Amino acid sequence: MNKKVALILLLSFVFSFTPLALAQEADLVCPVPLITAEELADQEAAAAEEAAAAAIAAEAAAEKRARDARVTLIVLGLAAFFFITELIPLAITAMSVPVILILANVLTAAQGFAGLSNSNVILFAGMFVVGASLFETGVAKLIGDKIVGVAGGSEIGLTLGVMTIAALLSAVLSNTGTTAVLLPVCIGIANSAGWNRGRILMPLALAAGLGGTLTLVGTPPNLVVNGVLSTAGLRQFGFFEFALAGGPVTIAGFAFLLTIGRALIPDRPYVADEGAPAAKADEGEKVHNKTKQIISSVIIIGVVIIMAFGSNLPGFLNMPLHVAATLGALICVLTGVIGEKQAYRAIDWTTIFLFAGMLPLASAMNSTGAGAMIADMVVGLMGESPSPLVIMSAMFWLTSILTQFMSNTASTTLLAPICLAIAESIGASPQAILIVVAIAASCAFATPVGTPPNTLVLGPGGFRFMDYVKVGVPLIVIAYVVLMIVAPIFWPL
Repeated sequence: MNKKVALILLLSFVFSFTPLALAQEADLVCPVPLITAEELADQEAAAAEEAAAAAIAAEAAAEKRARDARVTLIVLGLAAFFFITELIPLAITAMSVPVILILANVLTAAQGFAGLSNSNVILFAGMFVVGASLFETGVAKLIGDKIVGVAGGSEIGLTLGVMTIAALLSAVLSNTGTTAVLLPVCIGIANSAGWNRGRILMPLALAAGLGGTLTLVGTPPNLVVNGVLSTAGLRQFGFFEFALAGGPVTIAGFAFLLTIGRALIPDRPYVADEGAPAAKADEGEKVHNKTKQIISSVIIIGVVIIMAFGSNLPGFLNMPLHVAATLGALICVLTGVIGEKQAYRAIDWTTIFLFAGMLPLASAMNSTGAGAMIADMVVGLMGESPSPLVIMSAMFWLTSILTQFMSNTASTTLLAPICLAIAESIGASPQAILIVVAIAASCAFATPVGTPPNTLVLGPGGFRFMDYVKVGVPLIVIAYVVLMIVAPIFWPL
């Protein structure tokens, strides 16, 4: 009896799943009923609408990109015009650039004013203050006096000594400040020795420009090209890497200025007005605090060491360049080496705003394709597959010509993004082409307005416009030849 009951229960359990199994089998055998033709048409229409919307959006994006590129190129042209003519101040022109790009919806407000927080802008400001401390405490003048004293009674020896100290100081300090400090010393010695001051002052100004090519902080164009490389996510130049190109150029420039260039400088007598600064060059000197001189010297040495070897230093000493510069500036003020107001005055705000204002233009040229458009046009003019050496030559002369009449920072900021786009379009080394642009921007030798040191020696040296042309143009040619040799060696194309 129990067996029968168990058998009945088992059969009931098995048969209870049979309808479910059959139903599942039916689902597998019989597919889901097909959608109707009307539903299929609706789906196809929806897909077509999505594709059309995507195409319209893509077309709108392409049109906006093209419009933004045209606006960027117009802004670039206007900026170049006002930089060259200086109808309005350089800083005003530069800061107008991001404002126009923002109002034209090419950049957002954050993108437009991102240059003000750029690390290179902070580096500029910090080094202006640190450099000013050397001038304020008399350290820079003291160094100049020592070098000039070593030269003895030789005019050529004095010229070499002046150029050496000018180049070394301007490698880490302002070339304008360096020239201003050495100017009265050179004039006083030339007057007392009866030498032609022009043959000392012209090399002084030109050597100050050459010295800026030796380090990253020597001159703003070096920082500009580094900023462009950073924005593009490419390897930046090291602190002393510029000396690989700037060193040979400087040595060749020295050789020229002590020989052929020396003969090209006019032997023109100079008569100074009683009220002119040059006439008072050998008057009494200001007495400086020895303690402040020591402190300022330690600060600049420390900052340069951290900038040059920071990546290999331990602990907190391993810091970015702009942090080292800012720290040095803060210590200068906190120790009383330079006053707060003096620190504010030491900062060249034109350079700060010029750099900060033009960086967004570089960003816009990259994001809108404007830089690529110019690059394609330049490459097209040079023929198919132009040689990187041809590109380097063209960029050198374009940059060096512009920098004779406009700020070297402005000319570099205008051309560096274009050069980067050209380098990428032909597969050349960006570093090789950009180092040429940076050095060429420092070759403002052929006019008295190309760079402040040239202007500083104009009156005291009794120079005329064509004096700069006679000496400066051959020097530019020498720099070009040297660069075309060394650049491909250290930065293979």
